Amino acid sequence: MQLRIISREEHGISRKQISRNALRTLYRLHDNGFIAYLVGGCVRDLLLERTPKDFDIATNAAPGQIKRLFRNCRLVGRRFRLAHLHFPDEILEVSTFRASAPPDEEETGEADHHHHPLHLKDGDGMVLRDNVFGTPEEDALRRDFTINALAYNIADFSVIDYSGGLNDLAQRLIRPIGDPFVRFTEDPVRMIRAVRFAASHDLVIEPVAWETLCGLSSTITRASPARLYEELLKLFLLGSAGPVFMLLEASGLLDALFPGLRKRLDGNGDLRKTLQTNLECLDRLSRKGLSPSPALFLAALFGPVLEEEALARHRDGIPHQQALDDSCAIFLEAFCKIVCIPGRISGQLRRILALQPLLHRRPPRRPSSLVIRPDFADAMSYLYMMAKTGSKDKTALEWWNLFLSEAPPKIPAQPPTDGAPAKRRRKRQRRNRPSAQPTV
Repeated sequence: MQLRIISREEHGISRKQISRNALRTLYRLHDNGFIAYLVGGCVRDLLLERTPKDFDIATNAAPGQIKRLFRNCRLVGRRFRLAHLHFPDEILEVSTFRASAPPDEEETGEADHHHHPLHLKDGDGMVLRDNVFGTPEEDALRRDFTINALAYNIADFSVIDYSGGLNDLAQRLIRPIGDPFVRFTEDPVRMIRAVRFAASHDLVIEPVAWETLCGLSSTITRASPARLYEELLKLFLLGSAGPVFMLLEASGLLDALFPGLRKRLDGNGDLRKTLQTNLECLDRLSRKGLSPSPALFLAALFGPVLEEEALARHRDGIPHQQALDDSCAIFLEAFCKIVCIPGRISGQLRRILALQPLLHRRPPRRPSSLVIRPDFADAMSYLYMMAKTGSKDKTALEWWNLFLSEAPPKIPAQPPTDGAPAKRRRKRQRRNRPSAQPTV
C-alpha cells in the first residue's frame, strides 16, 4: 500500500478539537527530538467529525525515555508496555512504535520463558507479549483495522495513511490490515472491536473479514475473562447496545459469550422483545449523558431470565430471596468462566433484582428507607424497563414516580400552651428526597 500524506489544508482536523493535555504531550515529545503522533481511534473520529473519547499518542521514545520526560508518567502493562500520563482530568496513553517480531525472535508458548522474550505467541498464534519496537510505518501496519492506522503528525499537522484507511473511511468500511484470519487469531478481541465500531459508527465490516469473523467467533473465549468484561462494557454502555446485540447474534459471538442466553432466545419471541426494549433504554440513557452502570447493563440483559428462574424455585417452596440468590450464584459461576464479573458488580446485580418485589408492594413499606439505598436508582431504571416491555404491572412505577415528585410535607409549628413554658423543639433535619429517576 502506497504511503499517503495529507497536508493541513486537505483535512478538517483542528488543534482546537484536540485535548490540551494531548497537545502539551505531543509538543514536549517533539521539542525533545522525538517523533510524536496522535494515533488510532481519535484520528478516525476527528476525520468523521465525532468527538473522540480519548487521545492516544505514539512515539519513537522508549518507555524509559517517556518516563524521564514526564513526572506524571506510570509505566504499565506486560503484554504491551505502555506509558500512562496522569492529568487531573484525564489519563493519556503513550506507546512506543512497535514492529512485528523477526522470525528468529518469535517464540511459542512451549519455549523457555525465563529470559522474558520481547515477543511471545501461544501454540495457536495468539500474541501473549509484544514489545518489539519499530518504525511509525511498522507500528501502523500491525494495528487491527485500516481506519485505526491513521496518524496525525504534530510536526506539520498532516495526516499520514500507511494502509488505505482514508479510502475505507470514505467507503465506511471496516477492513483488517493483512489477512483477517491471522489478525483475529493474534487477538480474538479484535472481533468484538469490529462489531463495536460497526454498530457505533454505522460502518460495514468488509465481506471477507465478516465471513472470517463468523468462522472464528467461537475462539473469542481464548481471550482473558477480565479483558472480555472490559470489552463488554464498551459494547453495551456507549449508546449502541441494540445494534451491537444484533451483530453479536448474527456473527455467532453471542452464542460463544452468552451460551445460556442464546439457547433461551430460540423460539422465545417475548424474551427477545424484552431484551431489545431493555437495550434501547440503555442506549437512551447513554445518549442523554446518563451513563448506565455495569450492574444495570447486566440486569437489563440477564435480569428477566434470572427472575424467571427464581420464580420457578420459589414455586417449589424455596423462599424468594434464597431462590433469587441461588439463581444468581449459578448464573455467575458459569458466566465468570468466560467473562470475569467483579464481586462488587455481581453484588449490585443481586440487589437490583432483590429490590423489585419491594418496589412492587403497594403501598411499599417505609418507602423513604428504600429511596436512600445505594442501588435504588438502578432498581428504578430496571423497574421502568420492565414496565415498558409490559412484563410488569405499570402501577408500581406510577406510584413511585408520584412519590418521588411530591415535595416533603411541612410540619406545622405548634404554639406553647398558655401559662406553660415553651418547650424547646428539637430541630429535625429534613432528608431531601431524590428527584424522580430520568425517563429512559
